Amino acid sequence: MRIRIGILALQGAFAEHSQVLGRLGAEAVTVRLPGELTGLDGLIIPGGESTTMSRLMGEYGLLQPLRELAENGRPMLGTCAGMILMAKSVLDFGLPTLGLMDITVRRNAFGSQVDSFEADLEVPALGHPSFRAVFIRAPVIQQASAAVEILARLPDGKPVAARQGKLLAVAFHPELKSDLRMHRYFLDIVASR
Repeated sequence: MRIRIGILALQGAFAEHSQVLGRLGAEAVTVRLPGELTGLDGLIIPGGESTTMSRLMGEYGLLQPLRELAENGRPMLGTCAGMILMAKSVLDFGLPTLGLMDITVRRNAFGSQVDSFEADLEVPALGHPSFRAVFIRAPVIQQASAAVEILARLPDGKPVAARQGKLLAVAFHPELKSDLRMHRYFLDIVASR
């Protein structure tokens, strides 16, 4: 039976995640309403605009159902804005997050859209070679509890990928490159459930 992965499709790069999942043989299901969370094996919260996404999650009644999905053991992957929305604490952000991962995140840590960049990351969980990551108005992990495993850092030491149990958050956009290893790693977490 194929793995069914929901992709939060309120705003942002959900179509690109869907394409990657299809290439890996998983079924991608767009999620906009709480009823669409039923029967999922995992969920991806894509990059986009964290303020807009937080507001829409509130308007569509998704905050508590998404929290319950994680509490019930469903793996989640948050990319860029998804990392922000999964964090327990976000600096200078007055809107609710899901509060799932014991991390403190700073939004737009590298500047505006014109400051976007790519970097080669050593990600031991993905093996070799290094992973080429795309950072667009990206967040950074300022603090993480002992329960959180840092999976990757920029050359200057800033943490940009983390895992806490079945929860995975990255500050970059793995869906924008042809390297499928980050999504495959997430699907392995889902399959191990």
